[in-house]
Amino acid sequence: MNIYVPTWASHTVMHNFMTTDNNKTMITINNYLDSHYIHRSNWLRAAVLGANDGIISISSLAIGVAAASSIREPIVLATVAGLVAGALSMAAGEYVSVSSQTDTEKADIEREIKELKEMPDIELNILAQIYEKRGLKKETAMQVAIEMTEKDALRTHIREELGINEISQANPIQAAIASGASFTVGGLLPLLVILFAPMKGLEYWLYGSQLFFNCFRHNFSQNRWFKYKKSYFTNYYLGDNRNGLISTGGLYLWC
Repeated sequence: MNIYVPTWASHTVMHNFMTTDNNKTMITINNYLDSHYIHRSNWLRAAVLGANDGIISISSLAIGVAAASSIREPIVLATVAGLVAGALSMAAGEYVSVSSQTDTEKADIEREIKELKEMPDIELNILAQIYEKRGLKKETAMQVAIEMTEKDALRTHIREELGINEISQANPIQAAIASGASFTVGGLLPLLVILFAPMKGLEYWLYGSQLFFNCFRHNFSQNRWFKYKKSYFTNYYLGDNRNGLISTGGLYLWC
């Protein structure tokens, strides 16, 4: 049985497919990653690590000095010094760390270039086997491998054999900036507590604020804003925050 669909109706359906409510643009090959987070993982990982270290390290330093001092100035001085040194150290350390990853990637790329020149047939068979393991039939896998090799052999082998692509490729400068900046922001939080909290029991203010700031950081990094869950509360304060508990508590008892 044939069903007649008016022309205006088919145009309406196509229009609704091409556009969405709230002025959202249609998802295409050029913008499909905008709603995902994987392309931000390189700098976001460094930023979360920097913010976490900034909060815990500066709080721990300030608690140690506060436990041995009855005036505010030495605590502020030590905190600012630790903040500057820590931010520079985090940025430099992240740059060196990610640079080593970049050097490894470059070395593997150079090796792949050499292999493509010296044994192109073996490399083609390896590429076909990779596609075959992913679910393609043997003939289809070989055809895909041939076409991809003809288009851009090096980029194809880098992506398929080594797993290096535009999204996962390391960026040392980006990671260094993200780590140093986030450490500074994280370290400024306990500094504000030092400046405005009362001197009496300052170390306890720092200890409590560190738990709160780390909770805020954790929620931000997980893209959730204080949605209370019993399991989350338990897992976070007894699990994710154990480093802060050990570092600040241990330093306070030692002092």
